Formats: sequence, C-alpha cells, structure tokens
Amino acid sequence: MGSLPDVRVPDASVQDWQAVFDLVADKGWKSQYSEGGTVLPVPRAEAVLARPADAECPNLRVWPTVDVLAIFRFHADDEVDFDVDLRELQGQDRLDVFCGFLREIGNRLNKPVLMEPEGHYGHPVIGFDVEADRVVLLADP
Repeated sequence: MGSLPDVRVPDASVQDWQAVFDLVADKGWKSQYSEGGTVLPVPRAEAVLARPADAECPNLRVWPTVDVLAIFRFHADDEVDFDVDLRELQGQDRLDVFCGFLREIGNRLNKPVLMEPEGHYGHPVIGFDVEADRVVLLADP
C-alpha cells in the first residue's frame, strides 16, 4: 500500500459533506481550509462543491490529534474523499485515533468509510462498518 491511501465515503451528498464540516467543528478538531496557497475560513459545503471546474482545488486539513492529519480533497459532491499518511499512523495509539476518526465520520453520516491503497479504487482493505459500528478488515493486506 502506498503511503497515502485513499479514504472515501461512497454515495455521499452535499449534505454529507456539510455534516463532515459540522463534525470537525463539533469535535473541536484543529482544521485549516485553503484554496491554492490561500488559507480561508471554512465555507459551506455547497459553496466549495459549486466552484467552477477550472478553480483551484481546495482542501481541508483536519488534525483529530496533533500527530494525525487527514486531507479532504473535494473531487466530487457524491463522494467524501480524503487522504492520510500511513507514516503518521505508526503505533497503536495513532492507529486507534485514526480508527476512531473513521468511526466518527461513519456514525455521523450513517455510511461506510472505506480505505483503499492509493490508485486502487474499488478495492478497500479496511473500513468503518455501520452495522458492526467498528472499523473492520475488508481484504487481506
């Protein structure tokens, strides 16, 4: 698996994106929204997703803890997508934080959260299972 696996919530909506923004604010997680190199206040999800196709691709950096960073990319309004750096997930404590982060998102949206090797769309290895209410192994590593 590459060092920046893709994490996604399929079958999402603009409302789901807004729910993620609200979750970040509700949890008090440190975050930084930027377009190009410019840091801006976090807008409403519909404003981010309605930007022109040729606009700078924005990102929202979220730190559930000081050592773990998720970068939301806004590629599509029907899929919440973000990257994490596996090198930041060394050790059980950080892995627990990451799994808790996936669980928070999955519970807020009531949808699965899937992690796939970078560039291997559709082949998740772990994910948040809504029914089990926990992160589970989905494929052999």
